[in-house]
Amino acid sequence: MSRVLHQERLLTVIKGPHLSEKAHVAAESNQIVLKVRTDATKKEVAQAVELLFEVKVESVQVVNVKGKTKRFQQTKGRRADWKKAYVKLPDGTSVEELFGTE
Repeated sequence: MSRVLHQERLLTVIKGPHLSEKAHVAAESNQIVLKVRTDATKKEVAQAVELLFEVKVESVQVVNVKGKTKRFQQTKGRRADWKKAYVKLPDGTSVEELFGTE
């Protein structure tokens, strides 16, 4: 894969932040939680975070989240599966700096 195509793929790896109570607790220990593509690897997530946020990444943990089964009146439906990544940042880096919130 050429360098340009690789950088274009890295720009599409991260879908956005995942906001939950557990993500806020993780933010206290310099971790950010992101929704990522289902075919993304740990290495790609780390490279994408370093490219987009210009910060060094210590480690990445990914979790495949199964979609819930839901009922719509008499028919059953299912939400899509998705993947989230816990990205550990070095000490001294605040999560608020990355997302511009305070």
